[in-house]
Amino acid sequence: MEAEKTVRNKQVLFRSFITGAPREENMELMTAETELMVPAGSGAVLVKNLYLSCDPYMRGRMREYYGSYIPPFQPHKVIEGFGVSKVIDSDTPSFIVGDLVCGMTGWEEYSLILKVDGLRRIEISDIPLPYYLGLLGMPGFTAYVGFLEVCSPKNGDYVFVSAASGAVGQIVGQLAKLNGCFVVGSAGAKRKVDLLKNKLGFDDAFNYNDELDLDLALKRYFPSGIDIYFDNVGGPMLDAALLNMRTHGRIAVCGLVSQHGVSDPEGIHNLFCLISKRIQMQGFLQSDYLHLFPQFLDKITEYYRQGKIVYIEDIVEGIENAPKAFVGLFSGRNTGKQVVCVSED
Repeated sequence: MEAEKTVRNKQVLFRSFITGAPREENMELMTAETELMVPAGSGAVLVKNLYLSCDPYMRGRMREYYGSYIPPFQPHKVIEGFGVSKVIDSDTPSFIVGDLVCGMTGWEEYSLILKVDGLRRIEISDIPLPYYLGLLGMPGFTAYVGFLEVCSPKNGDYVFVSAASGAVGQIVGQLAKLNGCFVVGSAGAKRKVDLLKNKLGFDDAFNYNDELDLDLALKRYFPSGIDIYFDNVGGPMLDAALLNMRTHGRIAVCGLVSQHGVSDPEGIHNLFCLISKRIQMQGFLQSDYLHLFPQFLDKITEYYRQGKIVYIEDIVEGIENAPKAFVGLFSGRNTGKQVVCVSED
């Protein structure tokens, strides 16, 4: 590097474990002196973070133990998540100074990344950089494998998507239409319902907050029943969907956002439908399908360039606003994929 050897580095630290919904007080903004140089022989890269992703799964990492596939955050350490970054120093031939990369990084302005095998160089120049955290990132890939691999759609299927305007749901609905399905989405605000119907191409959509009885709501939108339910919320919506599934229906369990703020999560009462209707209900992780990532990248990029898929983002400026943006995920404050812009260059 040149004469400047250190920089004041704004960071978001994890402060305390949670029991219900995350709060801004569970995080804190600090400033540290960070060396602008990679230690020789480390095989690491130093990156300047441009965009950070707010993802619901991160809430689980704020619990001291939740028996999941990824360890909890460490108190008083920098929060980590997916990001788009620029390499500013490197001790590995895999990446050179100036490369744009996406992968796991710190919630800070500058990050030293020791495990570079999780980074991916951004090769496509005509796609907006934040899209690599959504449409061409983990949420997009989750939608792709969850719908096409887990749900096995057929032309003419009736598809229901909950949290349909979110980072994953909006892509699921559009993939359903591209595969010849009839698709209805649910969301928690009128503006989101309007987006689903008028911009994202859903056949119909409804605000679940306006419905006194979710079972009756689904019967209204699916009088012949549901073939595929892509579940992002769990709880009462999953219970209602079970009652309205058709024989041999498929349910992909992607998320349980309705239970994230509940200290004693609700149980499911209509599981008998799995037997009587011979329903396949499967939880999944996108990481189980990484062999399909190149196929996904090619296909979704093609769809985007052809105008067959659009993507909605909610971008917040400044790393100091990252805690508020993340907490807002669990109250429906965002519209579309929540991203934090740390720097544009």
